Amino acid sequence: MKSSNPVFSRRVFNRNTADFNDQKPHADDSAASTNPYAQGTADLGNTAQNADAPPDTQQLVSSTATMTIDDVVARTATTLGTVVLCAVLAWVLLPVDEANLSRSYGIAFGAALLGFGLSLVQTFKAKPVPALILAYAAFEGIFLGVVSSVASTYISPGVVIQAVLGTMAVFAGVLIAYKLRWIRVTRRFYGFVTAAAMGFLLLTVANLLFSAFAGGDGLGFRSGGLGIVFGIIGIILGACFLALDFKQVEDGIAYGAPREESWLAAFGLTLTLVWIYLEALQLLSILSGDKSA
Repeated sequence: MKSSNPVFSRRVFNRNTADFNDQKPHADDSAASTNPYAQGTADLGNTAQNADAPPDTQQLVSSTATMTIDDVVARTATTLGTVVLCAVLAWVLLPVDEANLSRSYGIAFGAALLGFGLSLVQTFKAKPVPALILAYAAFEGIFLGVVSSVASTYISPGVVIQAVLGTMAVFAGVLIAYKLRWIRVTRRFYGFVTAAAMGFLLLTVANLLFSAFAGGDGLGFRSGGLGIVFGIIGIILGACFLALDFKQVEDGIAYGAPREESWLAAFGLTLTLVWIYLEALQLLSILSGDKSA
């Protein structure tokens, strides 16, 4: 399978498997036929067991260590921590009062473009580049900080906390459902989510274009009742991509992906969580606006 989120495609770790069945690596040599990382790892493992192995061999074994859940957690915490830190700094250092709103918006827009560009560069890289991923997280944090500050100042003071809690709730709910196998990532599931995301993005782009050239709310996908429905669909899509992310991590650990691939897992999870947060913030902003009206 090729996992993806609403914006970017990410590689999956069991590239050579033919389907989405719950395959697990076997203890015998037949695992090499389905595990793209099996070739050569057995020899390295045997070499590692030799106490007299030369330093160069030991270094090779260490550099080809496989990914673990601890690696994924650590890299994800680092990436998300960068997003949060930069968001807080942007909130504090880039005021959104009337005198500075245009300047803050300009910085946020520039940061969003830079983050998007860095994400594309990483997407087309053969291997994860931690510096690119962390730079993306920093620029994305600046964008989120300004957007969140605007929402808190002009819409509702509590909307940001609600969006954060909502994002955490979605993450926890999908993780529990995935671990209990209430959600099963199959080829049909992947195809449906991908098609739905493409349609969602096309409608979003169309709405932005109509809003830019015709003014107002464009096609109305981000306001009123239609905006509420659209926001709920966006959050559901984000939850579905979280399931694909969890499948990606599970496959990476099961099939012995190199440790460096944990950066890709962290990158994908961060992209998806940012997506869910923005959709939740948009939805809650619409609901808060309706209540104030």
